[in-house]
Amino acid sequence: MGDGSWTMLHLGNRGAVSVRGTDARSWLDNLITNDMGLLDKQSAVFAGLLSPQGKILFEFIVTPMSDGFLLETQHDQVDALVKRLSMYKLRAKVTIASSPSDVMVFLGDSDTVMMHAFSDPRAAKFCQRLVLTDKAPEFHEGEADAYHTRRVELCIPEAPYDYVLGDTFPHEANWDLLHGVSFSKGCFIGQEVVSRMQNKTVIRKRVVKVSGPSPLLTGADVRLGDAVIGKIGTVAGRDALAMLRLDRVVEVNGAGLTALGVPLTVDAAALETYRVSVANRPVVDL
Repeated sequence: MGDGSWTMLHLGNRGAVSVRGTDARSWLDNLITNDMGLLDKQSAVFAGLLSPQGKILFEFIVTPMSDGFLLETQHDQVDALVKRLSMYKLRAKVTIASSPSDVMVFLGDSDTVMMHAFSDPRAAKFCQRLVLTDKAPEFHEGEADAYHTRRVELCIPEAPYDYVLGDTFPHEANWDLLHGVSFSKGCFIGQEVVSRMQNKTVIRKRVVKVSGPSPLLTGADVRLGDAVIGKIGTVAGRDALAMLRLDRVVEVNGAGLTALGVPLTVDAAALETYRVSVANRPVVDL
């Protein structure tokens, strides 16, 4: 795509929830992991809703609309997200509803913003997104493969492929690296746990990029000898994302890891970042 061209893809696994009303912005700001104020200077924010224990219940990308906000999330989580948000409505002047939507993405290397699209807030030049409230064009199955390949390249994990909702902390899913958490705005659900992880500890389990000499398989255990220390998530040929115990990987300097017998190489930059972090903070088991 070096000529500035674009590839348009349909993400059939994505849907949206609408939050409308005069209190929508402040109400969301008190609940979700990111700062709604960022929408004053950018077109979207990546955020989520956590349990009080700090684990990810829902992930979404928030974009403004004329009378509120759209939360783009997993299609099969839309109804559950509506229900969960409704628990916190109380007397707030908001209306929460599923929003029949189709999500398109544009992959390319041009800085030109596609009409009505917005840049994915998780990483520069990842993709541009468009949430359609009208019926999208027909697309053949499998056309989103390029999107997932690009995610692997940039180490952008998504549930349910790379981590489990309800059982993963934001740092483990790299939200601190992908602009998914505000550490300065103040309270949100689960904020105390997330803040403690950011300021006082090193998380020893994270999603990182791994590679092998032959194609990898989603769901395969990552082993160090007989011990299982992780699992393969999204696969793009010989590259993949994997949730790994980085403390165990660093102990052996990245050597001896396999998945279904295929030797693995772990992204060197991720390991070096972990080593530097460990030098200054205690490691915790979560």
